Amino acid sequence: MEKEIGVELKKLIREVPDFPKPGINFYDITTLLKDAEGLRKTINAMLEAVKGERVDTVIGIESRGFIFAAPIAYHLGAGFVPVRKPKKLPAEKVSVSYDLEYGQDTLEIHKDAVGEGHRVLIVDDLIATGGTAKAVVDLIEGLGGIVVGLSFVIELAFLKGREKLNGYKVNSLITYDS
Repeated sequence: MEKEIGVELKKLIREVPDFPKPGINFYDITTLLKDAEGLRKTINAMLEAVKGERVDTVIGIESRGFIFAAPIAYHLGAGFVPVRKPKKLPAEKVSVSYDLEYGQDTLEIHKDAVGEGHRVLIVDDLIATGGTAKAVVDLIEGLGGIVVGLSFVIELAFLKGREKLNGYKVNSLITYDS
């Protein structure tokens, strides 16, 4: 059952049929982002989900995850670390490759971005199949970090991405069941 805030925020999401290809329904967050009150409510709801949790570092997944992760880090008094696509980070890095529906992708993080025992919150705009989020969990844990939770604005529940994150605290604000 979707929370009241999710129902309210869902009204600010533009649905674009047949993008990027026929049969795909794209959930465009730019209409949410341009609404000052909607953006404020989104950030506040994401913060509420980790209330009372000690967080040292907030990870933003490229690129829309950056939009939400940075203000969350600021409010939590935590650091912000971007996880990027290949060849975007200048210093020594570690990477993880993971399977997509049709192929593979790779993400990278600076090797010194997360230390042993750092408590990490992972933030992105969307969870679909869960592959990207699980890859970032693997990166963080490979560096010795502790994933205290994952937070998403939108969850495409019908793709069952949450199942790849069993054992982790997962929060999403807006759910689409089909």
